[in-house]
Amino acid sequence: MDIKRRKLILGGVALGAVAGVAVLRPKAQGQGGHSKYFSSVSKALDNAGFSGPTLVIDLENLQKNADILAGHLRGHYDYRVVAKSLPSLNLLDAITQRTNTNRIMVFQLPFLQKLVKSYPASDILLGKPLPIAAAKAFYFGTRAEHFDPTRQLQWLVDSPRRLNQYADLARSLKQSLRINIEIDVGLHRGGIASAEDLSTMLGIIQREPYLEFSGFMGYDAHAAKMPSVLGGPEKAITRGLDIYQSRVEQAKIQLGSAFPKAATLNAAGSPTYQLYKSRADRAPCNEIAAGSCLVKPVGFDIPTLSDHLPAAYIASPVLKKLSQTQIPGIEGLTGPFSWLNPNREQSFFISGGYWKAEPESPKGLSINPIYGRSSNQEMLNGSNKVLLNEDDWVFLRPTQSESVFLQFGDIAVYSKGEIVDLWPVMSNS
Repeated sequence: MDIKRRKLILGGVALGAVAGVAVLRPKAQGQGGHSKYFSSVSKALDNAGFSGPTLVIDLENLQKNADILAGHLRGHYDYRVVAKSLPSLNLLDAITQRTNTNRIMVFQLPFLQKLVKSYPASDILLGKPLPIAAAKAFYFGTRAEHFDPTRQLQWLVDSPRRLNQYADLARSLKQSLRINIEIDVGLHRGGIASAEDLSTMLGIIQREPYLEFSGFMGYDAHAAKMPSVLGGPEKAITRGLDIYQSRVEQAKIQLGSAFPKAATLNAAGSPTYQLYKSRADRAPCNEIAAGSCLVKPVGFDIPTLSDHLPAAYIASPVLKKLSQTQIPGIEGLTGPFSWLNPNREQSFFISGGYWKAEPESPKGLSINPIYGRSSNQEMLNGSNKVLLNEDDWVFLRPTQSESVFLQFGDIAVYSKGEIVDLWPVMSNS
């Protein structure tokens, strides 16, 4: 093969490779600046004098979500608000009043200590087993004057060993402790998984004069992610309810008349609560716990919550705008990188960052996987179609609520074009 022909072939191959890469290049994302909605939120933040990272709650969407949840449960189950997902007394006020419930699920000792003072008429169920040291701290710490834990508080217990610890505490206090038993509903999140363990725990309660059985809790929220090859969410829920029913029947037989007529039989979670509506006639549970679906972070964009609306955003101002994206040490590749992915053409550094959140507005922003993350000045990339300047707001959607909501100070409450209130968050200390 002569040199001229070889060059022609190699040139054709190279041209084909370039054409192939060009076809595979992602399209430039972005539609300019903010939508009408986020432009309104931006203006509201500016008018209210905000200048740093802020968590924003859309009050109307929050209320709509509460109404949607209440509509699904009404006439079927009682509703218990999950405090860890809504870690603000004002936020809890808004939900408990909108859904007309006094039932709260609590996961942290500091939250428990605050809530018994702020909600003296509440019915509180622990959402996870707490170390016995936490229970002791509750009883030996500053107590709420009008909250009676012997009637209004249920400790979640998941094993005979832990139950014996709570029995020792009850004897030392000479005070009744209500015990709710966590059961494994087939998803192995924790809780008792055998009839033998349940029999042992019920036996301990029967022998201990200061222990009172109050009911069961079976958490199944992660059933919503069960793959179809394993039967999907529907099969997981059905199996879980069968297990739940067998535990209830066992307890009724063993306890007899001591089984409480108003037992708390708690189940579900935000991702699965809507799957219970069609099962109301045969489900052994009588109340549903949910919280995150009311603010709907990204992690809850799932089919079972398709009728819920996003109600929480992180707003952060743009500190710096660069017309290109340069990676330290490989600046010479800036041009090729931008050509390969036009969505890396511009760089925007925002105040703060590294949150459990994803860019939401303007459309087309993304986190650079090579440059690295920063909790001080996070870099976001966008194509030249993204229109942002210094001091403009960027909006991100949290992927979860419980830990993210605690990182910004007071929550800015947005309603009808204005920031209408500031809601302090609770702390974990």
